Amino acid sequence: MSEQTALLSTTAEANNYGGGAPTNQSLPTFNITVRSVVWGVLTTLTAAALVVLLFFQDHLPDNVKTLPWVGGEPKDSMIAALAILEKAPVIDGHIDLPFLVRDGGYANNVSAVDLHSRMPGHVDIPRLREGRVGGFFWSVWVQCADPDAEGANFLKATWRVRDTLEQIDVAKLLIEKYPDTFQFARNAADIRSSIADGKIASLLGVEGAHQLGNSISVLRQYQALGVSYVTLTHTCHNAFADSCGLAPGKEPLHDGLSPLGFSLIDEMNRLGVLVDLSHTSDATAIQALNYSKAPVIWSHSSARAVHNVPRNVPDEVLRLIGTESGRDAVVMVNFAPYFIAPEGLATVKTVADHVDHIARIAGKEHVGIGSDFDGIQSVPAGLEDVSKYPALIAELYSRGWTKYELAGLTGGNLLRIFEGAGKVSRDLKAAGVQPVYDLYSKRTDIPRQIT
Repeated sequence: MSEQTALLSTTAEANNYGGGAPTNQSLPTFNITVRSVVWGVLTTLTAAALVVLLFFQDHLPDNVKTLPWVGGEPKDSMIAALAILEKAPVIDGHIDLPFLVRDGGYANNVSAVDLHSRMPGHVDIPRLREGRVGGFFWSVWVQCADPDAEGANFLKATWRVRDTLEQIDVAKLLIEKYPDTFQFARNAADIRSSIADGKIASLLGVEGAHQLGNSISVLRQYQALGVSYVTLTHTCHNAFADSCGLAPGKEPLHDGLSPLGFSLIDEMNRLGVLVDLSHTSDATAIQALNYSKAPVIWSHSSARAVHNVPRNVPDEVLRLIGTESGRDAVVMVNFAPYFIAPEGLATVKTVADHVDHIARIAGKEHVGIGSDFDGIQSVPAGLEDVSKYPALIAELYSRGWTKYELAGLTGGNLLRIFEGAGKVSRDLKAAGVQPVYDLYSKRTDIPRQIT
């Protein structure tokens, strides 16, 4: 009698006796025997698998080691990099796609842009997906004004604020144009939600306080539009802070932050807008790092000790970051060849050298990625566009970085900073801290309050 026939027979007998116990007593003995054999086989297989995982893990194929229940470390660095990026995709601190749409022949016409096709710069949707990108800051940047046209005190009207609003418009329209790919984000929670939804978190960063029109009120309006960080300077000084410029020897104007610059940081902390110190002078960076109540970022800067240019962060500043100082920050490494190495020598390995150096001085929890793609004219060999991020992760993996450290580099460290800034903002608002109403002291168009 087959097992199925026995089961049917037992059911029939049970029905004949009104649901009582069956009279055929051979079935339970048969089932117990089957169970014993099955459990014995499963136990043997489980024990064998454990032996393999415990003692022969190094001999498993790399594609098996990356399975979550195996937990091995692949020998092939690229396989390891792709597995890490699957769980911890890149969140890039600085991409200049909006400026490409402004200055690259599109004249801010979003309808003329096809991000599904190969773009002339470094960024489009297929390459973002290939590079395992989970989010990036769309840099909202316009050039510094002509110093003669603007005047020594930055008081002559220019179109910097208008042009910034146009860049915000371009970024938001592109994000809206591709809802299956991009998801607008303003904070760490939004980033996590976007990645969980399979989207690329899209944030806005204003690259230079020269774009504020000397006004803290303008900062509030940018934040209301979704801006999540403001770089205190670009290559020019402004009413708030000193820039490092491009070449050595730029003469300071304020010796760091101006009085209005300190007030700007107060309001950025209250709003939860990240203070970005890329492009700032060393004095500005040190003062801001010491003054800000919230953690800060360098959205796209590298290490001066590796390549000596003013745009890179010196060791004396890196040493101010970390657990001993109590100051939290993340330096997001720039890929621009002229900030990375002597002419013609920039490669994925030299970019990794900058990452390694910052990690060695400040700690691996204080470094990130800020490529500057679409804002640079040339690229390092091996990091030609956004599809190549895995090459950098593979290079660092081959140098001994663990998957947890690399997950911090790709985005976890930035998320920590973002969450810290959000907490400071909530605490300040809960304490009743009011908006900053300070005016630029050199303005004459608004009468001062009578006291």
